[in-house]
Amino acid sequence: MKRDLGLAALRVVTGGLIAGHGAQKMFGSFDGPGLEGTAGMMEHLGLRPGRPWGTAAALGEFAGGTLTVLGLGGPLGPISILSVMTMAATTAHWGKPIWVTEGGAELPITNSAIAIALALTGPGRISIDHMIGLKVPRWMVAGTVLTAAGVIGMAHNQRSLPTVEEEAPNQSETQQTQRASA
Repeated sequence: MKRDLGLAALRVVTGGLIAGHGAQKMFGSFDGPGLEGTAGMMEHLGLRPGRPWGTAAALGEFAGGTLTVLGLGGPLGPISILSVMTMAATTAHWGKPIWVTEGGAELPITNSAIAIALALTGPGRISIDHMIGLKVPRWMVAGTVLTAAGVIGMAHNQRSLPTVEEEAPNQSETQQTQRASA
């Protein structure tokens, strides 16, 4: 019973926070950006067009977190969490020091580890899966993993990173601004 309570605590806290993060992206809940703001963020990360990638991120977080909280669909919720956290770690947090205080991937990596643990152990007896006797077929789990990996690969393959010119203002513009303010 202790194991099942521990799994339920991990599912409810991690899944609930991820679902809430997805609700911020999708609906603008909890002072979140909503789909328009999320689409803009995706564009900034080089994922164009931003609307479909933003919708995928929001849906992955919201649905994956919700399934995980409920203990429904076996590993499908945690796999969804793992896929969106992989994208977060390899885009928004990539190239920064690991710690969240530096904009790093500390939190997505922690959430990924929890998602992997939940996917491998199952939701436990305090879950809808256990109450209704649901066992997700292995072929569906394998298909979900392959689909998630394919979408992550596709996103990184088509991702267009900003050029140096797009990131930094034109040197002559900077000099003109400096002269004007002098």
